[in-house]
Amino acid sequence: MDRNVNRLAILCGGGPAPGINSVISSAAIEASNHRWEVIGLLDGFKHISKGRLEHVPLTIDAVSRIHNEGGSVIRTSRHNPTGDPKDMERAVDTLAEAGITHLITIGGDDTAFSALKISKEALSRRGYLLKVAHVPKTIDNDLPLPEGMPTFGFETARSLGATLVSNIMEDARTTGRWFLCVTMGRSSGHLALGIGKAAAATITIIPEEFDGRVSLDRLSNLIVGSIIKRLSMGRAYGVAVVAEGLMGKIPPEELEALKTADRDEHGHIRYGEINFSDILRDRVKGALKELGIKITLNDKEIGYEIRCAPPNGFDVEYTRNLGYGAFEYLRQGGTGAMVTIQNNRLVPIPLEDIMDPVTGRTRIRLVNINSIQYKIARRYMIRLEREDFEDPERLEALCGAANMDKEAFVRRFGETV
Repeated sequence: MDRNVNRLAILCGGGPAPGINSVISSAAIEASNHRWEVIGLLDGFKHISKGRLEHVPLTIDAVSRIHNEGGSVIRTSRHNPTGDPKDMERAVDTLAEAGITHLITIGGDDTAFSALKISKEALSRRGYLLKVAHVPKTIDNDLPLPEGMPTFGFETARSLGATLVSNIMEDARTTGRWFLCVTMGRSSGHLALGIGKAAAATITIIPEEFDGRVSLDRLSNLIVGSIIKRLSMGRAYGVAVVAEGLMGKIPPEELEALKTADRDEHGHIRYGEINFSDILRDRVKGALKELGIKITLNDKEIGYEIRCAPPNGFDVEYTRNLGYGAFEYLRQGGTGAMVTIQNNRLVPIPLEDIMDPVTGRTRIRLVNINSIQYKIARRYMIRLEREDFEDPERLEALCGAANMDKEAFVRRFGETV
């Protein structure tokens, strides 16, 4: 290989998100137009960490029409090269021996962390300057971007998720039943809140509502309280949207599945392998039976069906901009930053600046429950509020729907407000 030629490698880590192919397409086309060689590393860091350069050429002909496709043409994986020093060495050696001068990583917090570590390892161990740009991707919307700026894939996932929940809302109304929908979101409630608000779900519950631990009984009471309030209004149907990240708030001794659940290569519990919606549904059904309330309750998990959807117009445009921006940042000599768009300008944020000094990992952006977005979402939910306990007529109607006297109702559901 000619060592004087710029060679760009692109890889994708973490879970799928709508828009990955659009980033790949725009970055590869722009690089090719500048006479750079471009390859796609298959399956994220997985193969280079074992000393294998498994790749595909990313020519203009190969990528020119992939921007509207879901999934990833170079696939993705959660392999963590930072977990084993040998993996780090092999990854650096493989990239160096292939003459890779620049690397664009597409992914979430774990991928950003791995990209930073590999670039540092390359320089410290081999004196090899591997210039890196990271494109923030996750439907969870939890990377530390400026307030109000989504990670790519989130808008498509929210839109499709809202369509699904809207259909479920109509099913609930038509059949006179309740649905419990658990959405993806490992650490934050952005996706659950976005879907619940856009679909006008009856109630949405996210982890950020709770300062510390939250018991299964308290979660159950929040949903049961919403059911009772709807019944007092003459409506025996509704939809509760719950973020899967709430599993991280539940005491492990209450959720036996957490003790035996597998973890991915970054140490995160594989929430997808835990039937959280079943567990929560059964707890709510038990509470309703105890109160003598006859409600049909179904559960539905929403996540995998929205990760590989074709990107909507917003995400196509957004990701084409990000792919272009990542290449331009590298072409101008930049390295070690996450590419963002702020006020219609490309703004790189140094990867060092998004690391948590305490954990050493990438910081997580949580839902700001003091924001106008969250406050408006709460205003349109049907859930027990303090005013319900202070208004005698409301309280009487709630007690009637719950088949409880006043003292018992306040004692059981007072904590929900």
